[in-house]
Amino acid sequence: MFGLHALVRLNIGGNNFSGEIPVGFNNLTRLRTLLLDGNSFSGSIPDLSSLKNLDQFNVSNNLLNGSIRKGLQKYGSIAFLGNLLCGQPLGKPCPATATSAPGYASEPANPMNGNEPEKKEEEKKSKLSGGAIAGIVIGSVLGFLLIVMILMILCRNKSSKKTMSVDISSIKNQEMEIPGSKSETKNGGYGNGFSVAAAAATAMAGGGAKAAENSGSGAKKLVFFRNATRVFDLEDLLRASAEVLGKGTFGTAYKAVLEGGNAVAVKRLKDVTISEREFKEKIEGVGAMDHQHLVPLRAYYFSRDEKLLVYDYMPMGSLSALLHGNKGAGRTPLNWDIRSGIALGAACGIEYLHSQGPNVSHGNIKSSNILLTKAYEARVSDFGLANIVGPSSSPNRVLGYRAPEVTDARKVSQKADVYSFGVLLLELLTGKAPTNSILNEEGIDLPRWVQSVVREEWTSEVFDLELLRYQNVEEEMVQLLQLAVDCAVQYPDKRPTMSQVRNRIKELCSSSLREDLNAHPA
Repeated sequence: MFGLHALVRLNIGGNNFSGEIPVGFNNLTRLRTLLLDGNSFSGSIPDLSSLKNLDQFNVSNNLLNGSIRKGLQKYGSIAFLGNLLCGQPLGKPCPATATSAPGYASEPANPMNGNEPEKKEEEKKSKLSGGAIAGIVIGSVLGFLLIVMILMILCRNKSSKKTMSVDISSIKNQEMEIPGSKSETKNGGYGNGFSVAAAAATAMAGGGAKAAENSGSGAKKLVFFRNATRVFDLEDLLRASAEVLGKGTFGTAYKAVLEGGNAVAVKRLKDVTISEREFKEKIEGVGAMDHQHLVPLRAYYFSRDEKLLVYDYMPMGSLSALLHGNKGAGRTPLNWDIRSGIALGAACGIEYLHSQGPNVSHGNIKSSNILLTKAYEARVSDFGLANIVGPSSSPNRVLGYRAPEVTDARKVSQKADVYSFGVLLLELLTGKAPTNSILNEEGIDLPRWVQSVVREEWTSEVFDLELLRYQNVEEEMVQLLQLAVDCAVQYPDKRPTMSQVRNRIKELCSSSLREDLNAHPA
């Protein structure tokens, strides 16, 4: 690990690491963050003067002792609590016998006393009697035995805890975190600043190796699908810089930039309880899906502790972010052509899924799962994952989009997909987020609100103000609104199929294109 000269952040807090803090940290001269808290490190804090760029440092709640070096006192008392340390900034004076090595804070000798301390020490030594010496020896032996007993108790307690052994010698990344039993409860179970490289490294070096050993399948690797070009492997992901894109129903998504500059999206799944064989069968079905309006799954990684999915990266983000994100002057105007094109693309992607079999459905349709290319073409994501995650991720899924007949969110259907897509169309047309009815007491149930407004013949009140500027497509807007209402009816058998939905959207898009050509002849 001490050869990772590009490393700028290291967090190994909340694990069971023991022994002295290695002086090898001085080799990581670009470190800005070093978090060693919540372990069992012992001994004194080494000289870390080579870490000139260190902004954040924490060794609290260990078994450290001795004085705190002057160069480390600037990090405040919180960084050192829960140890047997003394000196500033703890405000705890060190005993006179404390080690006074270079760089430690100590009281300077009084120049007026000359060699007085040395003389007094010699006088004390000369006055020690045989009884005093015997007392010192007996006390030292008893103290030694007490220390041995304490260490035995600590070792026994440690052996009963779940420990984590991670080989991090091959990781080459600017940011690394090894999640431990004490830090896993932060930020929804993902630790503090968890990166793709750290997730993959933990999986490969820890649980991945054990799972491979148990299954007899050898070393764990990224598994690519037939249509994916093998231009990277797990080692490349370890070296990739990563940023969090967001946390969704099934896990956390990251953008990983590979060495050549290419970007991929990596989803770290949570709550996967099925076996490796079942996971492989299901995920290979997902990887076989091939349509221009689906986000293609390129590869996956499975180990006991980590499940990673690698997708193409969509640079324009999600429809949700486009609709409800930036409202400022620099916002891209969402005209009718963009919105109707997104609706058609998403419908085509979902209809393709349904065409693969009567039991094939998406199960998690919402605007944050409609991703966009640079040309604002829709790509449907997260398909096929509803039957992979465990039940703990399912009950609160797709708030505001869930069909009324779906009482168990794990039991998805094509008719329920149609309902969710109808809500998505309403969101496109109104600019309102359907989840407001759940998250905000003053919010609305989007389908019911639209139906009530249409019933009162105030249809123009429904549409997003940005759409009302395009008066030449009012008829098409009303047609798409009617289709959305048809999709979001209460009874499943009254809803159209996705094939019918796609055809109706395709027809109204063609109609608006003809009208536009007639209004602006060449």
